[in-house]
Amino acid sequence: MIEHYLIPRYDMGMQNANVKIEQHLFTGGVWIAAWLFTIGFLKLTFWMGVLAIVIWPYYLGTFFSLLGR
Repeated sequence: MIEHYLIPRYDMGMQNANVKIEQHLFTGGVWIAAWLFTIGFLKLTFWMGVLAIVIWPYYLGTFFSLLGR
């Protein structure tokens, strides 16, 4: 049985809420192209490039989150 508090409540004046959907295909493509250019410029091997794509955003996030403190 589903408990009452687990069901989201949408009847509190949110029936007519406007939703704005933005697509950032161009900026995302430029970001990917710049990322791949950087990996090629550094002459990383394939697996080092995969590690750079997977792990480096974590380090960027932790660095920039500390700047806001």
